[in-house]
Amino acid sequence: MIPEIGQFALILALILALVQGTLPLVGAAQGIPVWMFLSRRTAQGVFFFLILAFGCLIYSFIVNDFSVLNVASNSNTQLPLHYRIAASWGSHEGSILMWVFMLGLWSCAVSVFSRHLPEEVVARVLGVMGLVTAGLLLFLLFTSNPFERLFPVPTEGRDLNPLLQDPGMVLHPPMLYMGYVGFSVAFAFAVAALLGGRLDATWARWSRPWTTVAWCFLTVGIMIGSWWAYYELGWGGWWFWDPVENASLLPWLIGTALIHSLAVTEKRGTFKIWTVLLAICAFSLSLLGTFLVRSGVLTSVHAFTTDPRRGLFILVFLGLVIGGSLALFAFRAPRVGTQGKFEFISRETALLCNNILLAVACGTVLLGTLYPLFLDALNLGKISVGPPYFEAVFVPIMALLIVLMGIGAIARWKESPLAELWEKLRAPLAVTVVCAVALPLILGRTHWQSVALLALGFGMAFWIITTLIVSVTDRLRHLQGGLWYKLQRQPLSFWGMWFAHFGVAIFIIGVTVVKGFEAERDVRMTPGDVISVGDYAFRFVGIEDRQGPNYHAARGTFELLKDDKKVRNLYPEKRMYFAHGMPMTEAAIDSGFFGDRYVSLGEEINDGKGSWSVRVYYKPFITWLWGGCILMTLGGVLALSDRRYRVYARKPAKELLAGHTLPRPAH
Repeated sequence: MIPEIGQFALILALILALVQGTLPLVGAAQGIPVWMFLSRRTAQGVFFFLILAFGCLIYSFIVNDFSVLNVASNSNTQLPLHYRIAASWGSHEGSILMWVFMLGLWSCAVSVFSRHLPEEVVARVLGVMGLVTAGLLLFLLFTSNPFERLFPVPTEGRDLNPLLQDPGMVLHPPMLYMGYVGFSVAFAFAVAALLGGRLDATWARWSRPWTTVAWCFLTVGIMIGSWWAYYELGWGGWWFWDPVENASLLPWLIGTALIHSLAVTEKRGTFKIWTVLLAICAFSLSLLGTFLVRSGVLTSVHAFTTDPRRGLFILVFLGLVIGGSLALFAFRAPRVGTQGKFEFISRETALLCNNILLAVACGTVLLGTLYPLFLDALNLGKISVGPPYFEAVFVPIMALLIVLMGIGAIARWKESPLAELWEKLRAPLAVTVVCAVALPLILGRTHWQSVALLALGFGMAFWIITTLIVSVTDRLRHLQGGLWYKLQRQPLSFWGMWFAHFGVAIFIIGVTVVKGFEAERDVRMTPGDVISVGDYAFRFVGIEDRQGPNYHAARGTFELLKDDKKVRNLYPEKRMYFAHGMPMTEAAIDSGFFGDRYVSLGEEINDGKGSWSVRVYYKPFITWLWGGCILMTLGGVLALSDRRYRVYARKPAKELLAGHTLPRPAH
């Protein structure tokens, strides 16, 4: 009866979500306090029943209840326990249930941590989130039921896709979905502001912490996904501009623009309409990316119509959420939004240009992702849009954005005199030019294409670093006391900006060095053979058989050598999973601060000598990619810890509405 309990919990959650999405909105419009008060209780009730439903699904996977179609299709008795739990969100139905579960979690969090907000604002925000929750629950119950029964009951399941039997599967989807769904809060605040006619700095201050949390989760999710692909797929790549990867990058780009736009709206009272539009677009792209990945469209557009109900529901739901919110924006934004004034040379201008460039970059990625699908859907042929297109259009946009990032970190709000700005930028510009020109030559590169690539990358990274140093020294110059005291006086929001931007610089250095100096060898090796890659050598010792819980593996042993001295052993594997009969490559990586040594097994060569095809890589500074992402996330966490949000959270709603102001953000 556990699946039936889960099914019933979803039905009860749907009923409460419909109440949450209607009565509080009507109560806010008509001024009915009792109906507005329902928003918090219903949001918490929806979350309770979603916990129950999700728990029932996980339990069904743990006990191998193959009478549930979802379990029979994605698990079996030989699957380790932690992968059985992860399999609960590995299918389309399970992932959509996780999506709704995350939405319930965010709604419950808003209901708990918004005691300081006016009741009508909370009612509108939770009402909007309730409507989205109800739509997704309808989609689950009528087209993607995770508890659908299967008769006759099979004695064994089909097993989880071997590609997903990895620790990354346990971490990547929850982090990614927390980011996707987290943008629903910013979306709900934006729609609530449009409905209430209150589009001001206070609205931005309410929305900004939630948006930053979502952005942090999405950053971590993308980082884990990239790292997972890097070590799991066996070809040493960390980003291939695959449509699935792009689906997560799109909301991240717009979410990054949204964070900066909210900062301007909160600080200066400008960009109000633009900020609302970004909030709508960030969540819309999260929805679009989720359904593109989960509907099967990216595999084949014709998979979209294999279940007409599912395809039609997706189109209608996306149309209602995206089209409805944009229609409301077009109708209400000009009436409730007013723009502040600022000079052309100012921090506002730099941030506005950065916002526009992020939006343009998002548009180019969206075009490259969807254009092949449209052609295929119209039977106009199949084309592939790969890295050459994205690198040709994305990199120049990012280079210009990096230039403005450095200027924005130094420029003043409202107006920044040109002479003063130039005085601050001269030293960073000089250091950047010297580093960009000298480092490629010092590192031994002479070919003009290689020199140009390294010069561009090093130039962007050192431009960010030097302008960040100037931003710190400029803030400390007029303070009294010792250096440590001065640093402590800076608000956490400033250090959040500083570490996030520094993380971008570290990320760029990682990309530049790994692109410019990586080495790869794809060779045939017999036990005893030695191959050199970079400053290291790999000696192939041999192959041994190994039995896993649900697979058989050929395990290779390689000695990693440097200067003819053994550093360590590496053990790549070639696995064959019993249920799927599907071979999988498990790479072995020696990871360090300055890069990775990477080896993966190809196919066995039947020559009677025990030979195998082997891929060996040297990836210098690739760990700096992940380190840069961690620093960006740390920046977001520091910004969330700023004192003004803690002070603000303790103020009662009446005091907030009375016009009391808060400490202004540094960024």
